[in-house]
Amino acid sequence: MAEAVAAAPQASMGNKAVLAETPARQGRPRAVYRSAGDRFLMVEFGDMELDLTLNFRVLGLNQAIKETALPGVIETIPALRSILIHYDSTTLEPDDLIRAVDDLYAALPPVEGLTIPSRQVRLPVAFDDQWSRADIARYVQFIRKDAPNIIDGSNLPYAAMYNGLRDAEEFIDYTMKTEWWNSAVGFFPGLPFLYPLDPRYAVVIPKYNPTRPWTPEGAVGIAGPCLAIYPVASPGGYQLIGRTIPIYDAQQRNPAFAANPILLRPGDRISFTRVSDDELVALRDRVFDGSYVYQIEHEGTLGVGEYVAQLDSIKDETAAFKSQQEAAAARTPVP
Repeated sequence: MAEAVAAAPQASMGNKAVLAETPARQGRPRAVYRSAGDRFLMVEFGDMELDLTLNFRVLGLNQAIKETALPGVIETIPALRSILIHYDSTTLEPDDLIRAVDDLYAALPPVEGLTIPSRQVRLPVAFDDQWSRADIARYVQFIRKDAPNIIDGSNLPYAAMYNGLRDAEEFIDYTMKTEWWNSAVGFFPGLPFLYPLDPRYAVVIPKYNPTRPWTPEGAVGIAGPCLAIYPVASPGGYQLIGRTIPIYDAQQRNPAFAANPILLRPGDRISFTRVSDDELVALRDRVFDGSYVYQIEHEGTLGVGEYVAQLDSIKDETAAFKSQQEAAAARTPVP
């Protein structure tokens, strides 16, 4: 409690949207408490950069809030480096909520001491599939004929070129060699924001320009370092690499959706199994008739300390791939 008092949030004297700030202290990034209307509090951590350790802290805090069962807190929505807290403003004052959350944040162990609940989910993917190719073809016909990210009706050769890989097959191999960490769910219902846990395979690709008007439900796409699975048919700017089984079903036709129409949760680790287009059709039929069993290991955790140590042990390989990647990106046209 002494540390929590020492790091107590300071009321903001400037921007009225910023209610309070806690400075960085003893290895913990700063926290900024923002008003998000009369029923929501947004808490942001650290600097605006891609750092999975920030997400580990967010998910650790999210777990602590749930376990504490703060009176008046209705729901928490964790994201990459922030958490949105829905609360009952008729029973809980913002200042009281800020103090309670800040105490929980101060009480978290150092990031290396965190253990995050983490399911392992394995999904089948048809890479370079017929549905993605059909929407890519429509894009070329109606939107942009000279799009450099489309080669022979596919995004995969461009993705390989941008990362300095031999060909589309090696790019597919890279996406399958790492688990993908689900940092957050949002934007569309059930849409996961996935990042590679093994940086030796951290592929990156720029977005479409302009955005694609069509994307199949279940499409797997990558933009920047982020991999997403489209829960519904929609416009989209991510480079399409494949298609998988449903991760969102409002009709809850499969037992995996019985408790929630959204399949994936923040903190899940996703890996992929390669299947053909025909096999994917058969699997999707089984999802909808209820006979398919989603491959989910429910009782798992991510030990952050062990993970950070692993990162240190592969830092030379990581740096080599990043250097290769940067050189390739510099000579590859951007959409």
